[in-house]
Amino acid sequence: MATRSESVYFDEEIGQDDTFGDGSQQKPYKTLLFAHIQHPPTPQHEPQYLTRKKETGADQGPGVSEIHQEWVPATKTALKKAANLYEQHKKKQAKGDVLAVREKQESEKRRKALEEAKKVQIQQDPQLPKAVKIRLNEKDPKLIQLRSGKSEKDVDYSQGRGTRVRVTGRVHRLRTQKDVIFITLQDGYGFLQCVLTGDLTKTYDAMTLTLETSLEVYGEMWEVPPKQHAPDDRELHADYFIVVGKAAGDKEAITTRVSPDADPQTLYDNRHLVLRGENASSVMKVRAALLRAFRQTYEEITPSCLEVTPPCMVQTQVEGGATLFAFDYYGQQAYLTQSSQLYLETCLPSLGNVFCVAPSFRAEKSQTRRHLSEYTHIEAELDFITFDDLLVHLELVMCRVIDIALASSQIAQLVRDLNPTFEVPERPFMRMKYADAIDWLVEHDIKNTEGESHKFGDDIAEAAERKMTDIINRPIFLTHFPTEIKAFYMKKDPQDPRVTESVDCLMPGVGEIVGGSMRMDDYGELMEAYKRVEIDPTPYYWYTDQRKYGTSPHGGYGLGLERFLAWMCGRFTVKDCSLYPRFTDRCTP
Repeated sequence: MATRSESVYFDEEIGQDDTFGDGSQQKPYKTLLFAHIQHPPTPQHEPQYLTRKKETGADQGPGVSEIHQEWVPATKTALKKAANLYEQHKKKQAKGDVLAVREKQESEKRRKALEEAKKVQIQQDPQLPKAVKIRLNEKDPKLIQLRSGKSEKDVDYSQGRGTRVRVTGRVHRLRTQKDVIFITLQDGYGFLQCVLTGDLTKTYDAMTLTLETSLEVYGEMWEVPPKQHAPDDRELHADYFIVVGKAAGDKEAITTRVSPDADPQTLYDNRHLVLRGENASSVMKVRAALLRAFRQTYEEITPSCLEVTPPCMVQTQVEGGATLFAFDYYGQQAYLTQSSQLYLETCLPSLGNVFCVAPSFRAEKSQTRRHLSEYTHIEAELDFITFDDLLVHLELVMCRVIDIALASSQIAQLVRDLNPTFEVPERPFMRMKYADAIDWLVEHDIKNTEGESHKFGDDIAEAAERKMTDIINRPIFLTHFPTEIKAFYMKKDPQDPRVTESVDCLMPGVGEIVGGSMRMDDYGELMEAYKRVEIDPTPYYWYTDQRKYGTSPHGGYGLGLERFLAWMCGRFTVKDCSLYPRFTDRCTP
């Protein structure tokens, strides 16, 4: 029979299950389980586990009572429960001890293996054919021949050999099997699977290889064996490699820094690493293709548009003073541009139709998924046109840009991978006047931001606008907005002075991607517009002069590249369509 020679105290109210508690009356443990762990019962010795018993004494007055406390043995029920939990704890601890021993053994085994690996030295065989330096996307059959079939040797340059090449890139994927290491390299141009065998797999560099490590690899180009898969259905059988720059591993590995389940702010903090991923880099490649396509389109259309480069530092506003980024410019108040439109208009008399690709800035504290504080603005101004000419031009430009971009098989594949449901829009786009949109929203019971039915004069909110666009599910030219909710320079509709000759192009899944209008071409009307919105016309003298020196009917638009890209690539937010997005409270890295 076990003796009870030791008393162990626990108190669930004031006790502590840590190094501060020691099981004494002065420093009791908090739980009976912890008391068991620290002072376990044995067949020869069973401690007496004591807890406090509380009794409420005679009432000493309002809200006060005398408490008597004494130490009493734990109940049989509590002891039985604690004993069961203690047994579970011992099993878990024993399992942990086994795993710890195993991990220690594995660690020691790997340490010895790495020490042995340091002794393995590889050298390039000077008898092998001279390697041809190629990019990973090189497919010219005049430059590269792929070997097929089987070989008894890991590397064999006998008759009918494949081309021996030298490639550089970073480890994008890594898979290790017995005596074989499969590496997918990435260099920004393409992907290539490299196969390491023999002594190449036994080197210290091979055994400590990490994702994103930069390599130089030499070897023979082969077709991928039947029923196997690799980028472009080919692979490089390596005969030599060099580590150019080793990437961090373990806790600093890139997969730890930018894990798929990381919160958005962590991913934005590590945007420089996110850009190495296939999705992010694919979006950037489509973005570049769209920029090329826009420039090509503006050059090809009739009449063509000339590219100009307006300033980004200005002293005038275009879209309202509340969204201006102000700064001190040699003692004068200046702003980052909201739009280059006013400057583009000044180019029309001597340069003809013009466009620009430039950053625009909006100090709008909006957290929506389609707003950025800095974005790429594609803007154009067209001379001697009607409002209908403007709409036809917009359709032509957007559709032509898409056609040019998708004419590249590489870009077409990237778009399919990013957005499998993307379809090239059909012309003509649906035309819908603002007043008709208000009626549509009322009929479909889509409320405004105050929870009320929409009425003429409302500035249709983003959510309602997007919901309407998604339900209709086709591109929409939403036209003829009320004068009060549009910019001061927009021309009024001669048939209905309540509204302007204005247009927003709405795309499913994104909403507005283009905003445009005819511009006021009458001097007096423009002066009245300044007065209506309480803008001092003095700083705008150069803009107003366009109406004094040979005015003309003209119009233009601004297209947000990030929104266009989000629509085309099926991205949830425009933030994923900017290299380093800038939005509310985010100006890093």
